[in-house]
Amino acid sequence: MSDMIEIRWHGRGGQGAKTASLLLADAAFMAGQYVQSFPEYGPERSGAPITAYNRISSERCSIHSNIYYPDYVAVVDETLLESVDVTSGLKEDGAIIINSEKDPKELRPYLNGYKGRVFTIAAGHISRKHLGAYFPNTPMLAAVVAVSKCVDPEEFLKNMRESYSHKFANKPQVVEGNLKCLADAMKEVRE
Repeated sequence: MSDMIEIRWHGRGGQGAKTASLLLADAAFMAGQYVQSFPEYGPERSGAPITAYNRISSERCSIHSNIYYPDYVAVVDETLLESVDVTSGLKEDGAIIINSEKDPKELRPYLNGYKGRVFTIAAGHISRKHLGAYFPNTPMLAAVVAVSKCVDPEEFLKNMRESYSHKFANKPQVVEGNLKCLADAMKEVRE
């Protein structure tokens, strides 16, 4: 499938990488795409490294395995750069998006010689600003959409409003805070 986009998420248990993967699948599905979203766990404990995956395509996908050669990689916790080979198999014409306040050039030495595009987003700062707590998955989700273009950004925001309004029907402040996180992250992701 030539239009299939494969994304691998790296995070730690409790940071929301799996949830971000599921939300991306929801948004792409609502946009008329075929989707897959699934996690891979080691020891299931808070703080342990986890991996989650997305496949997004305009055609039904019959592949049912982990993603070994992703188009995009999202790193929700930059400390993983020191212990996990997050660029393993990452396509040179793809990109890596890292939750970090650092400039992308500062992180290149941790990327095992990866020559492709590198983006950073201060996801923690954005979530604290709009949600009052550290929830990096929401800004990371928007950064992945902004970089990969796997879903039209305007349609993505519309679909996420609908999704959040349903999930947080009794907490409208959570809906607005998350939508502000998404909008800011789409503007603040940097290469």
